[in-house]
Amino acid sequence: MPHESAEAASTSGVTPIPPTTAQLSPAERSRLSQCFQRGNQNAATNLDYAIEMFAQCVIGDPGSAVYLQSLLAVLRKKHGPRKAGGISGLWPTSRAGSLRKFADKAQWRDLLRQGVEILRATPSDHQVLLALADACGQLQLHDAQRVYLKSALDAVPADAEVNRQCARFLANHGEFDQAIACWVRVAGLKGLEDEAQREIARLQVEKTIVAGHGMAGRPAANVAKGLAPGQQPAAVGDRTAALKQAIREKPAEIDAYLELADLLEKDATVEEAEAVLMQALSASGNDLKVREHLEDRQLRWARHRVHVAEQRLQGENTPANRETLDRLKAAQLKHEVEIYTARCARYPENLTWRYELAMRLKAAGNHVEAIRHFQDVLQDPRRKGSVSLELGECFQKIKQYQLAMRNYVAAVESLTDREMELRKRALYRAGVLAAGLDDTDAAQKYLATLAGLDFGYRDVAQRLDKLTRSHDNSPGG
Repeated sequence: MPHESAEAASTSGVTPIPPTTAQLSPAERSRLSQCFQRGNQNAATNLDYAIEMFAQCVIGDPGSAVYLQSLLAVLRKKHGPRKAGGISGLWPTSRAGSLRKFADKAQWRDLLRQGVEILRATPSDHQVLLALADACGQLQLHDAQRVYLKSALDAVPADAEVNRQCARFLANHGEFDQAIACWVRVAGLKGLEDEAQREIARLQVEKTIVAGHGMAGRPAANVAKGLAPGQQPAAVGDRTAALKQAIREKPAEIDAYLELADLLEKDATVEEAEAVLMQALSASGNDLKVREHLEDRQLRWARHRVHVAEQRLQGENTPANRETLDRLKAAQLKHEVEIYTARCARYPENLTWRYELAMRLKAAGNHVEAIRHFQDVLQDPRRKGSVSLELGECFQKIKQYQLAMRNYVAAVESLTDREMELRKRALYRAGVLAAGLDDTDAAQKYLATLAGLDFGYRDVAQRLDKLTRSHDNSPGG
């Protein structure tokens, strides 16, 4: 490996996607889609068959909130609501005890498979739901983690541990009002008064740190108007009620769902808005328009969660806050890879989606797959310079140095002064790699050109000085 090449490699600053959350193969994704369709077709007439189909979907793709919500819905339909006096003890008194061996060995996929089987018989076992939520958190499957936590809260809304875990999850995702509501819910329980008040006070401070901003940096409407969490202004409440009535009367008409989700996102919670869009997806038979509408929202929500975590870290730089930010960035990246992969499959001629996917694959450390997609994008002459630069960095990461150099040269030749930052990066990469390949003349040419554009760019001055001294000390110097 050239001694300079590591310094020239690009760094994304994003935790790579864990191998346990690798992409499904196209064949497996198609199989699960067919199972999901069969489950929807039988959800009203053959519950056992629908449960079997949805369970296969959840086991095959445990991070899909759509699959999971569909399974839980038919399970509730079959078993009915949780009966009073049901099991609510600690791990040993719940069927969750059988999952502990998987948790102790960090066998999260096995835990998820076994947990889904348990839910088929006892869907309201909140200890199982909490164990499944924890496994999803460990695998960065945060959409599914949210669904499991919500189901546990629905099963035992006054349970201290359920509210504690829900509050932690909601706070980590910037939903401070809802997190506070969890602690308010159990503040009157014996032995929890001090902890609840302490957590409420802490969450109020954290909410202040992030300036009480809602989605896309705007103040959440209910907070701005001094309303309690979940409470809506009267006019909004009236419109929300009207839309819900319209959905009940004409469940197949999608526009009402979309408008209701807009209102809930602005004036209630992301969780409620997402639930409405999931309902729309089911009612529409997985309609592509609804699916992409939901995907766009989920991308925005993921960006917002990362933004909130960044602000929390600025306010209090602690290991826990850094870990939360890294985890949310990794989850965001995984979700973006999934969405752009699906869009490339739907629209194979759309080079914009392919470019977005390639950039995410590169950030995730999957350089071989990124190269394949970047090479497709080279068909777009408008992107030749920037894509050549990305290809060079990918080839360098997999130690194909001559191919990397060839692409850096193409980038330097293609990028214009209107793309100055990319041009400077390409010159730097070409110069440093050329030095690593002992091509001193090329290294001096590229780095000198860069110095003429921006003498303060990174360490270009020091590198040029080193090259000059090396040349002067050579036998021919």
